[in-house]
Amino acid sequence: MSENAELKVGEKVFTLPIITGSENEQAIDISKLRAESGLITIDPGYKNTGSTQSAITFLDGEKGVLRYRGYPIEQLAEKSSFLEVVYLLIYGEAPNRQEIQQFQDKINHHTLIHEDMKKFFDGYPSKSHPMGQLAALVCSLSTFYPESLEPDMNEEEVDQTIIKLLAKMPTIVSWIYKKSMGHPYMYPKNKLDYVSNFLYTTFGHRTEEYEIDPVVVNAMNKLLILHADHEQNCSTSTVRIVGSSNSNLFASVSAGIAALWGPLHGGANQAVIEMLEVIRKDGGDVDKWVEKAKSKTDSFRLMGFGHRVYKNFDPRAKIIKKACDDILDKLGIDDPVLDIAKRLEKAALEDSYFVDRKLYPNVDFYSGIIYRALGFPTEMFTVLFALGRLPGWIAQWKEMRENKEPIGRPRQVYVGSGARDFKEISE
Repeated sequence: MSENAELKVGEKVFTLPIITGSENEQAIDISKLRAESGLITIDPGYKNTGSTQSAITFLDGEKGVLRYRGYPIEQLAEKSSFLEVVYLLIYGEAPNRQEIQQFQDKINHHTLIHEDMKKFFDGYPSKSHPMGQLAALVCSLSTFYPESLEPDMNEEEVDQTIIKLLAKMPTIVSWIYKKSMGHPYMYPKNKLDYVSNFLYTTFGHRTEEYEIDPVVVNAMNKLLILHADHEQNCSTSTVRIVGSSNSNLFASVSAGIAALWGPLHGGANQAVIEMLEVIRKDGGDVDKWVEKAKSKTDSFRLMGFGHRVYKNFDPRAKIIKKACDDILDKLGIDDPVLDIAKRLEKAALEDSYFVDRKLYPNVDFYSGIIYRALGFPTEMFTVLFALGRLPGWIAQWKEMRENKEPIGRPRQVYVGSGARDFKEISE
């Protein structure tokens, strides 16, 4: 017998079903509350509102748990490739060798983008932000593939659209980088795997051979896996609510990119490097800035420490710390900013102020360090975040369609002026 909750308003009592998820999370179902009572609930930012029932990602912030389709993130980061995780998120089960090979072959067939898209790149100002370019370019794909606009696509047509976006996104991202550097664009080499191909088109040059470093490939694989999905965050919720209007995949993901662009969401790893630059310009005294972060009267706070969801530790940070150390050791980079980062990490992990408050370095801290070590400008960091988050957005969009979820339409409580008469301007 299912549990119910009761809401008493005046003399009336309303019965509300309690839904229990597969991990014993419980939620009060208020979907019929307005119809039965005329009441709505208020929850600014939807912090305590479940918008859907999803089978993709489980997150327990109190215990530091993150699983994709039931698989712990630690196991996926250690044993799988990014493309295997892409397949898992979108199609629900981990692929076997034949399935992943067929998946890779399908993607390889669509890595090129239409040559007319070069005109878009040519039209952007040299200083235009990469995220603005990415949002526009992804949305523009719908104009090259008008069949993706049909709201009643069958399963094969949906899959074809998914493959095209997965294949073309790395090429678009690498060309955005090349545009910022003033370098000629590199075309994909489809004999390479997904991540290696992206590194080749990004850092390769037409004038010389590009040697793909397995340490770099491993670190990028891990970074992309760790960012692949994170439940119903701002950008993912945006993708689902835009998609609920029957909007096509390209437009829905473009909306997610716009949401990710916000510094409160996807810009955290960029903010880490900007903070480290401020410390460097001030003389690099880490102890001074640690004390500033601890002071109740100082507005300064450390970027990349603690997490809005994880109240204990960010499980992704433990994984990427090792990759970060490997990258710095392998590349042997002499960078004062990265030196400050390592000293700041040590201070925070050993200082009781941060330990007691569980303000551990998070995934944004380490990803910012890795991206800088690889040579990416800080403006590209959020674009790389979007590349990693793409399979999660696609999986969420696909699940929303398959669940036949209704169009998103939040309510409000009006607090403006009451009814009043309008007078002509002459009066």
